[in-house]
Amino acid sequence: MDDSRQVEAPPSALSSAAAAERLALMRAWPTALDLRARARQLMPNFAFEYMDGGAGADGGIKRNWDALDAIELVPRYGKVIKPPPSDTLLFGRSYSAPIGVSPIGGPGTAYPGAETYLARAAQAARVPYTLGVLSGVTVEKAAEIAPDVLWFQLYRFANNDHKIGLDLTRRAQAAGVHVLVLTIDTPIRTVRSREVKAGITNPFKLTMRLRADAIRAPRWLASLARNGIPRFVSLNPYMPPNQSLEESSGFIKREQGGAFTWDEIAKYRDVWKGPLVLKGVLHPADAERAVSMGIDGLFVTNHGGRQIEALPASIDALPAIRAAVGARATLILDSGIRSGVDAARAIACGADAAFAGKSFLWSLGALGEKGPGHLINIYTDDIKATMGQLGCKTIDELRGVVTRHPGAWKARDFQA
Repeated sequence: MDDSRQVEAPPSALSSAAAAERLALMRAWPTALDLRARARQLMPNFAFEYMDGGAGADGGIKRNWDALDAIELVPRYGKVIKPPPSDTLLFGRSYSAPIGVSPIGGPGTAYPGAETYLARAAQAARVPYTLGVLSGVTVEKAAEIAPDVLWFQLYRFANNDHKIGLDLTRRAQAAGVHVLVLTIDTPIRTVRSREVKAGITNPFKLTMRLRADAIRAPRWLASLARNGIPRFVSLNPYMPPNQSLEESSGFIKREQGGAFTWDEIAKYRDVWKGPLVLKGVLHPADAERAVSMGIDGLFVTNHGGRQIEALPASIDALPAIRAAVGARATLILDSGIRSGVDAARAIACGADAAFAGKSFLWSLGALGEKGPGHLINIYTDDIKATMGQLGCKTIDELRGVVTRHPGAWKARDFQA
């Protein structure tokens, strides 16, 4: 069996030591699922359950994976194919591959310091990194770490006529954030049973049970010692000084919640001067309405199966949304991405890029600070290999690959 795809020699621009390390990592952990298995071994149980679990019995996660696995891509042969480039344009900006890091709420609970490590890796690889508002670094600090690739995500802070949310928007603009993302698919927070069983509380506390769990994870503990218990520091300017974790959590619960209304989205459209994206769209009518009011892009996502497990797989909703908006919006497929093949499937079915969240946390749990860069290499190499095997010389050609997508929703399926 030929494994050359997984252990392909890196570009000559890399130093010999870096090249050797990349090759060793590819041989040891050639896929995202290998990193997941390694993370399960090395992380505290509560941290793994937090990052890996979904709503209910994980039915939404399974549906995302099964739907992606069911999609077939038909190659065309008879022409010479050199290793194809994976560079792509998103909102007029060039990135090294059509992949990116999705916004993650409280990633420091899964791996302390996650935001810093993810931002560094994304900047080095030149792929988008979406900082979540509920993160352990400020938007200004993230912009220093990842100035060329930073996107910023907001939840709804509606009190006082969106005073906090609109100020965060202005701060993001001043910091040089390239894309603003509004999450619209969290009207309420549902139960994630694996978190409950693992003993995770809100606010996060290292209880005696969790401390006992963490003892077996020295790398995780070392990162906790360096970075501290995660706090949502972008919100510090809006809180009274010297808040405890409990007080900070209470403040966020009072200020944040619900789903953005269309009128509220229009308010942010007026304030934000750059590309504006809505995250959480699954219905073509919502996509059409968003585009008609000047929204530039959409995350087609079921929130990774973490809100409710009864939603359609993101990839199955994608073709109908592309049909509804045509070329008027950039579409990003989020939820269930585990490989470059999955990313290629998403692009062939109508996406402009595929973003992942869970798998980047798996990479941190498995390899620490080195994990995100390694995962980006896995995805990028896999996309290129998939394109070459399909006979595609460019990302644009990948959009024209013949697919069989048995689970795809049709426009008529969305009619009441």
